[in-house]
Amino acid sequence: MRRNHFIAAAAICLALIVYATLSKLSGRPALMGHAEAYWVVIIERFSAYCLLGFLVSFLLPGRIKLASALVIAVAVSLELLQSLVPDRDPQFIDVLQKAAGGTVGVLLAQTILAFLPRPPA
Repeated sequence: MRRNHFIAAAAICLALIVYATLSKLSGRPALMGHAEAYWVVIIERFSAYCLLGFLVSFLLPGRIKLASALVIAVAVSLELLQSLVPDRDPQFIDVLQKAAGGTVGVLLAQTILAFLPRPPA
């Protein structure tokens, strides 16, 4: 049952990331308004992908490379798809920030999973 909750949470997190990435700039959600500082945008990106990496990692326990690859693939593909939206501008630094956030989330979750007791076989 708990696995279903992680699947739902990861799907919702991914849907929100897709919406925020591919929506027009005027419809993009923002923490502090549309005149927010650049460091706030970096924290938003990093945190969103960190949460996604965390959730994906709980779905794939012990598979650090696969979970990291999935999150990085999402970051790269969404950044490439962003070039199709007229008022958005994909940048390589954005991919690096998102990939770093996702990787940190994966590593954090894998560290937590390493210390949790395993269910009896």
